[in-house]
Amino acid sequence: MGQATAKSETTYATIIAAAMDMAAAEGIGKLSLGELAKRTGISKSGVFSRVGSLETLQAAVLDEYDRRFAEEVFMPSMAVPKGLPRLISQVNQWLKKIGDEAPRGACLYTAGAFEFDDLAGPLRDRLEQGVARWRASLRKTVLQAMEAGHLRPDTDPEQLVFEIYSLIIGVMHDVRFLRDDTAPKRMTRAFNRLISTYKSFNEVE
Repeated sequence: MGQATAKSETTYATIIAAAMDMAAAEGIGKLSLGELAKRTGISKSGVFSRVGSLETLQAAVLDEYDRRFAEEVFMPSMAVPKGLPRLISQVNQWLKKIGDEAPRGACLYTAGAFEFDDLAGPLRDRLEQGVARWRASLRKTVLQAMEAGHLRPDTDPEQLVFEIYSLIIGVMHDVRFLRDDTAPKRMTRAFNRLISTYKSFNEVE
């Protein structure tokens, strides 16, 4: 890698990192090339030459958020046995990420969903695709838990994913908006109670 290429990649990484911080604190819809130029000390033309349009920047920020989410939530869970242990691990890792993010800002997808729920356009589509991928991953893990006999055979995967996701949204709301430090513990208790209603008879303690 040449020195110029390395410098360009470092500059790009600096821009994306600043954009992620700004999006987390203010919302992805508040990103602007001009404001990023001020925050990074890079000229606006320099920012544009590396990230292109605002739409391209927003997509790049969400791509990086997806990468970190997979690295922090889903990848650690892959080391856990398939089935209910993996599902529990995914939820616990997700809850940990919420706690880590709370002091710095909101989840880009949760905040973005409320910000763009009634607006049409590429950014809304991209946000919806990201949420759909997360829920699809949860659904896959639920199905594996059913196949392993950990969850009842009559479990409705879509319903369980909806309920888990609703708990996640609820804890994000209480942590961020109500500043309730007890919300993660409440969510854990609610999740444990929820799963107990889906466990197969062989899994009931």
